[in-house]
Amino acid sequence: MLEINLEHAEKVIVSFIKDSIYKNNFKNGIVGVSGGLDSAVTLYLVQKALGSKNTFALLMPYKLSSKDSTEHAKLICEKLKVGYEIIEISESIDAYFNKYPTNSKTLIGNKCARERMSILYDFSARKRALVVGTSNKSELLIGYSTIYGDSAAAFLPIGDLYKTQIFTFATYLHIPKCIIDKKPSADLWKNQTDEQEIGISYKELDEILYNLVDLRKGDIEIEKLGYLKENVVKIKNMIINSQYKKTMPPVAKIQNRTIGIDFRYPRDWDR
Repeated sequence: MLEINLEHAEKVIVSFIKDSIYKNNFKNGIVGVSGGLDSAVTLYLVQKALGSKNTFALLMPYKLSSKDSTEHAKLICEKLKVGYEIIEISESIDAYFNKYPTNSKTLIGNKCARERMSILYDFSARKRALVVGTSNKSELLIGYSTIYGDSAAAFLPIGDLYKTQIFTFATYLHIPKCIIDKKPSADLWKNQTDEQEIGISYKELDEILYNLVDLRKGDIEIEKLGYLKENVVKIKNMIINSQYKKTMPPVAKIQNRTIGIDFRYPRDWDR
């Protein structure tokens, strides 16, 4: 039920990237490449849309990051002949937590995500390149992201593809097998995995999400398909409780036309 036409998806996304870059009067795109599957797929699609000369990557490891992550990130950049720079973020992160200590892995992970996005936007200005997001539909729906961290970007090319679809897409795009085969991880600490943190496999998560969101089925209908009630309720609550991450900051309406309500498409005006 989650099968997609991969050739069609590639054409649509490549066209979307070109449109998003050129309509905003840019020529270049910049991607934070972690060594994981989502950023590898995103980089491939951006390079296909814009060419190697107009695509740039940043690799931003923290001291707790897996060494494989940096090696895999370099591998995909070199395979695509994309220029990249490695910026170690440990010093700036540790300086902050030396002054404001914490034992929370989540706080440290969130700080790393926001530090990386801060650097990406600095290089966005330096390179005159739009920041291309790497979040997938599964993460976006349940809020598995850091607001103003990895969720911040000019646009999201793979934001309508579920994680399990990304695996299939990656094989179609000939992403290196070492990247496809490893367990999905935000690489926030040693041996951290996404499925462990979310508390459910991506396969079951995506199937429940697809039924809830794309097919608009009710809880009882989904339970009858063989899914545990507690998992359906858990995922539905994750969608609801992370709604603030999925919208632009709302504006209180005072004037005749309000940003985000009545005034939405200024970029389509004649220049």
